[in-house]
Amino acid sequence: MKILSIETFPMAVPLKKPFKTALRTVHIVHAIYVKVRSDDGRVGWGEAVPTHVITGDSLGSITYAIQEIIAPRLMGLDIRKREEMFQALDRSVIGNTSAKAAVDMAIYDLLGQLAGMPLYQLLGGYRQEVETDFTISVDDPEKMAEDAERCVSEGFCTLKIKVGIGDIGKDLERIRTIREQVGTKPKIRLDANQGWQPKEAVRVIRKMEDAGLNIELVEQPVHADDLEGLKYVTDHTITPIMADESMFSAKDALRICQQRAADLLNIKLMKAGGMREALKINAIAEAQGIGCMVGSMIETKLGVTAAAHFAASQPNITRFDFDAPLMLAADPVSGGILYHKSKIHFSTSPGLGVDQIKGTA
Repeated sequence: MKILSIETFPMAVPLKKPFKTALRTVHIVHAIYVKVRSDDGRVGWGEAVPTHVITGDSLGSITYAIQEIIAPRLMGLDIRKREEMFQALDRSVIGNTSAKAAVDMAIYDLLGQLAGMPLYQLLGGYRQEVETDFTISVDDPEKMAEDAERCVSEGFCTLKIKVGIGDIGKDLERIRTIREQVGTKPKIRLDANQGWQPKEAVRVIRKMEDAGLNIELVEQPVHADDLEGLKYVTDHTITPIMADESMFSAKDALRICQQRAADLLNIKLMKAGGMREALKINAIAEAQGIGCMVGSMIETKLGVTAAAHFAASQPNITRFDFDAPLMLAADPVSGGILYHKSKIHFSTSPGLGVDQIKGTA
């Protein structure tokens, strides 16, 4: 089962409404879809998104890396020799994790098809469904509270609230208003997207603790490069702290775990460069007694399907952030994961279970 061709297709899907965080505002999801064809006629699919402010990747860099660097290295390699394949992918170019992730997804899709199993079963098969949170983007407190209430009424039990814009008093007001609106039952987790300084992060988190706002966790409170600051926040608060932008690779995960700089890790395929590295990250975290969440960038259902299969396969992954496809005004992917309110189910089709994609030949 050798690689016969690797093709790329640009994709653009508008959001239902703008998505705003401390790092950026997104109106349209731009992605590069990857189609890997094997010599026995099978097709594997993957997706890369250009999250400039996190991975540094752009549409142009992703396309060039795949077409001009990665594809020539992989062409003709046997997918069944997976370690040779993934080593060639990893060593083909430094960085470019989104481009690598898309090709990695497509290869795993083919491996699942070759095995005749849905990918989550091939990788471990721990769960048959997962439950996603829903993200509330940054806005005025009253508007965020309205959005939160609507999500709860639609069946979402966990809300991920974006903070980190403006002073910490404004963030505290946002969370107070949301909690008053939705009550005590829904879980609330925060994502500051590097928006706070270490001492102000400790100050605002402690105020939330004292106010009884019942925050499940706080994700990436400080700058990605400030591991000492991340550890300072972790050491000086009761609320669990999760590393996101501070961790791309297994080496990063090991460093964070050894220093106990965070209580939890957020694995994203676009940061890790795909499922092979993501599996290593999770194994390191599990060995250190640290739980993981799997999330995504603002991606279409193709990339999120791959992330969900990975997440469902492993017992140490206990939190799931897969709401991005629900924010899109259209869905170009036929097949893949199935949403029922907050619950995500998997088809019995082998691999990623993708049937067809609009706009690709």
